[in-house]
Amino acid sequence: MSEQERDYDEFRVIEDLAGWRRTHHNNELTAANMDEEVCLMGWVQFRRDHGGLIFLDLRDREGLTQVVFNPEENAEVHERAHAIRPEYVVAVKGKVRPRPDGMANPNMVTGEVEIEVFEYKLLNTSDTPPFPIEDRVEVGENLRLKYRFLDLRRPSLAKNFIIRNKAAQSVRRYLDNLGFLEIETPVLTKSTPEGARDFLVPSRVNQGEFYALPQSPQLFKQMLMVSGMDRYFQIVKCFRDEDLRADRQPEFTQIDIEMSFIDEAYIQDMAENMVRTLFKETIDAELPAEFPRMTFADAMRDYGVDKPDLRFDLKLTEVTDVFAGSGFKVFASSELVKVMRVPGGATLSRKEIDEYTKYVEIYGSKGLAWIKIKEDGTWQSPIVKFFSEEEIAKLGERTGVEPGDILFFQAGQADIANAALGNLRCELAKRLGLIEEGVYKPVWITDFPLLEYDVEEKRYVARHHPFTSCQPEQLDILANDPGQAIARAYDMVINGYEVGGGSIRIHTPEMQEKMFAALGIDEEEAREKFGFLMDALKFGAPPHGGIAFGLDRLIMILTGSKSIRDVIAFPKTQKATCLMTEAPSAVPSKQLRELGVRLREKKKEE
Repeated sequence: MSEQERDYDEFRVIEDLAGWRRTHHNNELTAANMDEEVCLMGWVQFRRDHGGLIFLDLRDREGLTQVVFNPEENAEVHERAHAIRPEYVVAVKGKVRPRPDGMANPNMVTGEVEIEVFEYKLLNTSDTPPFPIEDRVEVGENLRLKYRFLDLRRPSLAKNFIIRNKAAQSVRRYLDNLGFLEIETPVLTKSTPEGARDFLVPSRVNQGEFYALPQSPQLFKQMLMVSGMDRYFQIVKCFRDEDLRADRQPEFTQIDIEMSFIDEAYIQDMAENMVRTLFKETIDAELPAEFPRMTFADAMRDYGVDKPDLRFDLKLTEVTDVFAGSGFKVFASSELVKVMRVPGGATLSRKEIDEYTKYVEIYGSKGLAWIKIKEDGTWQSPIVKFFSEEEIAKLGERTGVEPGDILFFQAGQADIANAALGNLRCELAKRLGLIEEGVYKPVWITDFPLLEYDVEEKRYVARHHPFTSCQPEQLDILANDPGQAIARAYDMVINGYEVGGGSIRIHTPEMQEKMFAALGIDEEEAREKFGFLMDALKFGAPPHGGIAFGLDRLIMILTGSKSIRDVIAFPKTQKATCLMTEAPSAVPSKQLRELGVRLREKKKEE
């Protein structure tokens, strides 16, 4: 009877560990361990039967080790091993030996050795998984998230969380050595304007009232500075009810840091050193000894976004003045006209250009103008016929365009034109292979506008939050022309991701009142929303400021992950649902009644 014809059920008896202890993880054993007797445990990744010998690749979170069942060494153990299948949980005892000549696997840490098994225990069986537990198989994200507990067994995902743990421990060590105190702040708090919608929790004891889950611990960390805690940090969950994307989740983890008696340079030096240490200790990557600085205005001018990816050279050029009196009315009437030169881009097909045109629509653009410069120097485009010779000459001089290049244009409202062309820049770099893997380009973005005008609310709103200080010499500007005030704010950007942001806070009641006045917040509203802060500032608040890092985004960069969901153990989908637990879900009516929440019932149709 062949192995396929026999089911070996009599050998599928679950055993207790009964005192067995694992001696090594499954990525530890090398030629240095030759002839040692070891005990390994884990899941069966692969099983192979080669002429009587049964081979298993045994997997745990750290890696793989090959184990061998040989009938000549132990016939009874070999016979029972026929029952083992992928994803069964087993423990094996055996001796480390070299793999046969020519059979070493240089792609495995343990590739020089294998374990000759003389005893094993079956710890559990497994149904056939809904997808193979291996990296080389593409699996739809929804299926992966439904069976996330299986997805996390895959080596690439396991590696992400090993790196995440190393990163968190690196941060804690670094900050502890600098005298920071790790202090927890409340999860059930008060709704305050932080720039996104709050998640609300109804209070049973105070019916009709709600707690809010914190978008950040902003006010609490300022209270800790007033309390004299001096240096605070925590690695904390934050919650924002906003539209999701590849690098955003409704609940995310923040490295929150606040310090007293400091200025921007002090915070930035501390943060740079922390991030350099983090990269070195987790992935052995060296970051620059000093991160370059770039103002918000320069970032928007050259890159169209305030989080520029500096790993490649494509820059944007403003040409609004070139077309101020142009016969091409689309350009002549636009608030902003910008162009991006793509060297060698004339080889792009019309289909590819159409795809890029559709791409910029994501950012509100109504189209994508382009000009190809052919190898013979002629300009090819539907719009060239509208340009004068002088405009063509100025455009060529301004952009430095050469034969074989393509120019992409955006014209219109400044924020839309910048966003469309700035994000197209990054998309082109990905598709054209302009980004070198394993390269990390950090930059500080500084001198942000303090406020921005909200057309719908007809008032200024805080770009960062209402507790960010303006530049010391700009109090008159804040009072008389608030849109021109510059914030004492700063962002750290790495490879096109904003990984951290912070500011120097307002620490006097007089300054805070001026800020509220610029925001159109009267004394009554300020007292209702921020009463405890206003009180605290009256009792000797020290100068203070801080920075908050998105741990999830940092781990994305450290692991090279394309989605934030690959670095969060149990993430939500883009619709903010958990496919594994089926959250959010309905709750019993009785519980809602106890919370004072009334259900609106639909009238039954007669």
